[in-house]
Amino acid sequence: MAPGAPALLLLSLLSLPGLPPRAAACPAACRCYSATVECGALRLRVVPPGIPPGTQTLFLQDNSIARLEPGILAPLASLRHLYLHNNSLHALESGAFRAQSRLLELALTGNRLRGLRVGAFAGLAQLRVLYLAGNQLVQLLDFTFLHLQRLQELHLQDNSIELLEDQALAGLSSLALLDLSRNQLGTISRETLQPLASLQVLRLTENPWRCDCALHWLGAWIKEGGQRLLSSRDKKILCAEPPRLALQSLLEVSGSSLICIPPSVHVEPLEVTANLGEDLRVACQASGYPQPLVTWRKVAQPREGAPRAQAQPEVGWRGPGGLGASDTGSGMLFLTNITLAHAGKYECEASNAGGAARVPFQLLVNVSRQQPLAPAPPPAGGPVSHEPLPETGSMAFRALGLATQTAIAAAIALLALTALLLATMICRRRRRRKKAPGPSGEGALFVNDYSDGPCTFAQLEELRDERGHEMFVIDRSKPLFAESAAEAAEAPGVAQGLPMQPPSAYEIHC
Repeated sequence: MAPGAPALLLLSLLSLPGLPPRAAACPAACRCYSATVECGALRLRVVPPGIPPGTQTLFLQDNSIARLEPGILAPLASLRHLYLHNNSLHALESGAFRAQSRLLELALTGNRLRGLRVGAFAGLAQLRVLYLAGNQLVQLLDFTFLHLQRLQELHLQDNSIELLEDQALAGLSSLALLDLSRNQLGTISRETLQPLASLQVLRLTENPWRCDCALHWLGAWIKEGGQRLLSSRDKKILCAEPPRLALQSLLEVSGSSLICIPPSVHVEPLEVTANLGEDLRVACQASGYPQPLVTWRKVAQPREGAPRAQAQPEVGWRGPGGLGASDTGSGMLFLTNITLAHAGKYECEASNAGGAARVPFQLLVNVSRQQPLAPAPPPAGGPVSHEPLPETGSMAFRALGLATQTAIAAAIALLALTALLLATMICRRRRRRKKAPGPSGEGALFVNDYSDGPCTFAQLEELRDERGHEMFVIDRSKPLFAESAAEAAEAPGVAQGLPMQPPSAYEIHC
């Protein structure tokens, strides 16, 4: 062998294509061969790092992965098959598979998915098979699978799906197999299946179907041409409701038996007055078959010069700025911390396959328009509210409830009666004080004739007898005018050198 031949041979062997990557390029505890990486049943909680970028098939099944971290799959742009079944995934973030434009098969069976966000499958333009069986899905929203235009198989069996919105399957023009068996579907609309132009297999068995007017189209469609999509086992679509049709096949029930009862709505009271800051609950009772969907809306009141606006229903109440709220259960309108923005007209609507019914409701907010008086100092017992009371003729008083108006009127009447009683008592006392008419001489000064010396007016004391007659009695203990004048001359503040006129004493011989 020529010199240097072993070195050339070694270099040629290292440069041969197709050799599998060494274990150094494989995640710990995983098996890597060719373009396949096996990391199944390793009790993993996250997608392991270090997966070779050229991997085409990735097994991550039977682990405890609860979340796909953002960007964790971004380096794996060459993936063709991804198996994530039997994990603990609760949700899929929008764009989680955006980098997997070549992916053909995605298995998410046996996870804990409760819902699918719009955009969760964005980027999967080449996906052919999607497994979502055995999760906890309850409803499918509009345009959930919009980005899967080449999808051929969609497995949704063994979930808890109760509702498919009319555009939930929009975009699936290439779908050939749809499995919705063993869910909680009570009805399905014609619009839901309309986008499935390439459908060849449809499985709808083992659902609690409600055989009413909304399902009339499905029975007629199967009888006319849909039988080719159903196997002999899949044709056994049994009714669960109403009780008179329970366990009967939809294909054997006559169209005249598939009936609906239009809804009726009752709201009591139709008008409520609430105070600022209070919470309010208003019940909307709806009846009909099937059970109506109850929706509360706030009706926009257009002002002069302002554009008209229509109220739109939405799930959940957003407060004063929200326009409506949907409720399929209690039919309750909940308002918390009421402000002026809550005042206005509302509308409760109940709808089912048989029709719709509406009832208006008026909410008034109690706000006083009076100017508050100057606050007085609070008493020792605690703070006092200075909110002015509404006048009976004011708009605020008219906005009060009947019970509040009655209480205010009763308080005003009680105050008026109390004032009248006080005025009557005062008049009676004054009348008693007045002198009653009597014989001549009454009320005059009577002077005795004891002749015990002169007396002054200062010594006469005025008294009244029991009947109010005036009497004068001599009080000898009082000083005479002469003594009083001497005391006044000695009092301070009297001008010096001014002659003082002695007081005159008028003598009365008693």
